[in-house]
Amino acid sequence: MKKKYLPKGFRAGGVSAGIKKSGKPDLAIFYSDCGAKAACLFTLNKIKAAPLKLNKAHLKSGRLFRAIIVNSGNANCLTGRAGLKDARTTAVYAAKALRISPVSVLVNSTGVIGKRLAVDKIKKAVPLLVKKLSESGLGMAQKAILTTDTFAKSASAKFFIGNKAVSICGVAKGAGMISPDMATMLVFILTDANITQAALNSVLKACVAGTFNCITVDGCMSTNDSVMVLANGMAENSLIRSGAGLNKFRSALYSVCLGLARMVVRDGEGATKFIEITVDKAVNAKQAKKAALAVANSSLFKTAMYGENPNFGRIAAAIGASGVDVNEEGLKIKVSPLADKEIKVYCSLNKGRGKATVYTSDLTPEYVKINAEYN
Repeated sequence: MKKKYLPKGFRAGGVSAGIKKSGKPDLAIFYSDCGAKAACLFTLNKIKAAPLKLNKAHLKSGRLFRAIIVNSGNANCLTGRAGLKDARTTAVYAAKALRISPVSVLVNSTGVIGKRLAVDKIKKAVPLLVKKLSESGLGMAQKAILTTDTFAKSASAKFFIGNKAVSICGVAKGAGMISPDMATMLVFILTDANITQAALNSVLKACVAGTFNCITVDGCMSTNDSVMVLANGMAENSLIRSGAGLNKFRSALYSVCLGLARMVVRDGEGATKFIEITVDKAVNAKQAKKAALAVANSSLFKTAMYGENPNFGRIAAAIGASGVDVNEEGLKIKVSPLADKEIKVYCSLNKGRGKATVYTSDLTPEYVKINAEYN
């Protein structure tokens, strides 16, 4: 398998710490050789896992960041003050091994909710993990962040600012509990771009709005969802603030985010179909997205897609129940062949110029089996 290389100044690695009973890789680090600006977006779920609380505190420090440590197999959520202590301890262990400040470490966890994190196992594994850090260590890091995923997810882009090549590389995990604001996923994006903090924040927010916040597998929002970008400036391009440089960066970041978002849907738990739903001619874009998500989250629609049942009244019913401005006379629905693995649904409301596209998967007996047994 061809090795995947990271943007300048980044290294990654993954090991098995024994958090997962299977013995599969479950601990990863993404590391920057120099301080990097960080932009992060987190789930809107009112119940948030301990690592998210810690990360928000670290971000308020205004410091540059050096590392992201991630464990899978345990979400460290609904664990109270002990869980927050465990998240802090994880940052301390990583910082000690890397010889950096704990405040420059972002911590992430994913897996089962409601159980204490085995920080003793992390303590033992971190020294080996740091030794394994490599410019070509992305593959192992990808494997270590997975839970019910069936494949590792990565996307990259490269562009030029003047004569300086700028790279962006992103990895993600996510397959179930996928819903906008955000999905049950962890996304880590690394770039060597030299960019202002304000520009990085605004571009990430815009890109997530049109990608990760436009996917749904089951309409369920989790507690650990995070999208993180580290930008270490080692491409040495002229500082990106606005104008053509910012447009190039935005386009590249959007392509990485969309690629990862689509992979998450393709890997939806038990999914056999990838479904793209476009609602056009709504009153505005907000109503178009609301209608599209109503269809995408409809269990009746999703099971019909699995059964290849052309009962498109389920689409009309979902749009009508969404609360958007629509009537029977103006509604037009087109659906590509249901026997295909990729299905496109187009709905015109004939009410205005608003348009939105969302992505979802079908709902299958395998999804029920996976989640009935997940613990």
